[in-house]
Amino acid sequence: MRFIHTADWHIGKKLHGYDLLEDQRAIVDQIIAIALEEKAAAIVIAGDLYDRSVPAVDAVKLLNEKIAEINLTNELPLLAISGNHDSPTRLETGSQWFQQTRFYLSTSIEQSLQPVEFDDTQFFLLPYFEPIEARLFFDEPLTKISDSVQRVIEEMTKHFDSSKKQVLVTHFFVAGASQTDSETKIQVGGLDSVPTTAFAPFDRVVLGHLHANTALKHPKIGYSGSPLKFSLSERTNQKGVYLVDTVKDTNEFIPLTPKRDIQQLTASFEELIDPVFYRELDREAFWHFLLTDRAVIPNMMNQLRKIYPFILSVERLNGREQTKKRQLTTRETDPQALISHFFQEMTGDSLLDAQTKWIEQGLNEAFVVEKRE
Repeated sequence: MRFIHTADWHIGKKLHGYDLLEDQRAIVDQIIAIALEEKAAAIVIAGDLYDRSVPAVDAVKLLNEKIAEINLTNELPLLAISGNHDSPTRLETGSQWFQQTRFYLSTSIEQSLQPVEFDDTQFFLLPYFEPIEARLFFDEPLTKISDSVQRVIEEMTKHFDSSKKQVLVTHFFVAGASQTDSETKIQVGGLDSVPTTAFAPFDRVVLGHLHANTALKHPKIGYSGSPLKFSLSERTNQKGVYLVDTVKDTNEFIPLTPKRDIQQLTASFEELIDPVFYRELDREAFWHFLLTDRAVIPNMMNQLRKIYPFILSVERLNGREQTKKRQLTTRETDPQALISHFFQEMTGDSLLDAQTKWIEQGLNEAFVVEKRE
């Protein structure tokens, strides 16, 4: 069968305070369109449907709307699991009748042991869980994520049908994968990662949790990545979904196009506010600017926001973070030298003679006042 692998929708997430609901609506619409165009037999969401365990009303409304569009309007089977951002209890509300419309939602270890079966494929839907849940479920001394996941998989293999392919859908950090800034780390005492060897019994493992589809390089195990960019560190990532074919044993990446992309630009302040300059830019994008100016610019952010309504941040190329730090010598620890050093670190220039005299005069006056007190 052919199915769409996606994950980490994080419905309700904000980017530097900006609401992403309309961006998320547009990207889910693209995912649905791809599934229909490719004649996929199902859509698989590998966890983190919501961004928060207690999502806002608008987030719940949007997710319900899109699930209904996938599963009821277009009659596509939907397979989903809860991730570390989801509340299993809240997410499974109403799940008693989900399977009547071929909406398969797993939020517990117990549910994951019963496969969802199609003509040639068995899906095992393993949600994110903590070791204590496995310890209580199996009544065994399980303390690590890796051991707990392997114990669950051992139990799953008892339900394998040798005439079918086995696909595992889960939401964990797999050893050897790389993270980005927008993921919540799910690790306590180094117990977070699951070795790839644990997944050996499966023909394919489709993952959620890490937001880059390139986070793990493995022929049978992979992350779909999030459908949208959620941090500046993901600026150059191409987002998308995977079309998995269990018969041909293929895994095709299909790119997604966001409503508003994250972009970075190096320019001076004068350039950024020049209509001739910004007319060529997508001013509706999420912008991160690398500013070449050294001088103080009054009311800078408010001026820029009037032109670029979704500006994320401004970084000074010649600011302190871009300069090489050095140890001060004993000679430079007097106030006059410290001020001179600070000015040069911040601007790259030396103080003018007039500025040096003003500082000297101010320091002398301060010393006089201090002695009087």
